Amino acid sequence: MSDATAPEKPRVPYWHLWTDAEGVSHQTRCALTDFDMKSMQPPADPQWQGSKTHDGATVMVTVQPVGWTGAWHENPKPQWIIPLSGRWFVESMDGTRVEMGPGEISFGEDQNTKAVDGRQGHLSGTVGPEPAVLMVVQFDRPPTVATPCRFR
Repeated sequence: MSDATAPEKPRVPYWHLWTDAEGVSHQTRCALTDFDMKSMQPPADPQWQGSKTHDGATVMVTVQPVGWTGAWHENPKPQWIIPLSGRWFVESMDGTRVEMGPGEISFGEDQNTKAVDGRQGHLSGTVGPEPAVLMVVQFDRPPTVATPCRFR
């Protein structure tokens, strides 16, 4: 397949909740763009594969009940959060509120924030009439600071 006929590399959007140098959390819309077309395991046909992260990780599923709201808090570790069903929201210290549903992705990396006006880290909770079922992939490696959109 020539470059002229090759399919365009995908862009997979995600939200990055991150901490700036002053300890305030923000959310930035980012995109995963570092994909290569290759077989996961020959003889399977090629597919777009993103870069791999080799940090140690913990994978879990959480269920937030209808009406659940967490107090202001930091993510326990840098973590990918992928809604499987239901809807949830994340509000950062700068006032940005993002609602997400199935298939939308967030990377929570708001560690090392400083309390400002009773806010520290983020506020999150369910939206709508059903529980929010979330898959969480926590990294063992420490968070970065002031590095929005660090995944490509």
